[in-house]
Amino acid sequence: MQQVQSIFISDIHLGTRACQADRLLDFLQEHHAENIFLIGDVVDFWAMSRNIYWTQAQNHVVQKLLQRARAGTRVVLIPGNHDEILREYCQTVFLEIDVQRELVHQTVDGKRYLLIHGDQFDQVTQHHKWVAVLGDKAYEALVNLNTWLSWVRRKLGISGYWSLAGYAKRKVKTALNFIFDFEDSATHHARERNLDGVICGHIHWATIREIDGLQYVNCGDWVDSCTAIVEHLDGRLEQITWDEREPSRIPASPMGAAVEA
Repeated sequence: MQQVQSIFISDIHLGTRACQADRLLDFLQEHHAENIFLIGDVVDFWAMSRNIYWTQAQNHVVQKLLQRARAGTRVVLIPGNHDEILREYCQTVFLEIDVQRELVHQTVDGKRYLLIHGDQFDQVTQHHKWVAVLGDKAYEALVNLNTWLSWVRRKLGISGYWSLAGYAKRKVKTALNFIFDFEDSATHHARERNLDGVICGHIHWATIREIDGLQYVNCGDWVDSCTAIVEHLDGRLEQITWDEREPSRIPASPMGAAVEA
């Protein structure tokens, strides 16, 4: 088990068939932290309103987090848009888990980051929710289809994980960023707060990059890319992609460079 200062996770989407709870459990088993920050869409109440899919592994994820909280790990939940019902309980502690709308976290090396899910910077989610729900269903279909594609690839002897949803995201990412400027909006919000950066989720696109002198960090997700951000004991941030065979690690990029999953 590796000891780290903090773990940042978003977009687990418990309650859905796409949730890769087994891989998240494996990741948590291999990492122990003083702080665990759950940055939104931990439970997918949108999908559960249509169809509940809850496995033993997903139940174990909840149990693992509660066990860590009871053992003294600081566990903070920042609700997202898929679990926005939990925003009614912000500023409270429930089963040793601190529920907050947003939070400013100071790393060991003194940098201050805004922790926020990020749907506040998504114009579709804020003003055209029906489009967001439609997109959510389409994304869910792609992830489910990817399960069958992975099975076919294994039968054909093709090694390596290939993500259909990830491919689609790469094809439309430039256009989406141009229209909605999610990353710029997030860093602008952090700049207005005189902070060093922002750590968020929401768009399922893991990255650590510098934007106009501020650090933009996105945790990714646990339905497709299986990514997390960790803060090491010296304050360094690192992106981890938890592959079933060989996890990959990407450190925080230097000024002006971009690192993406």
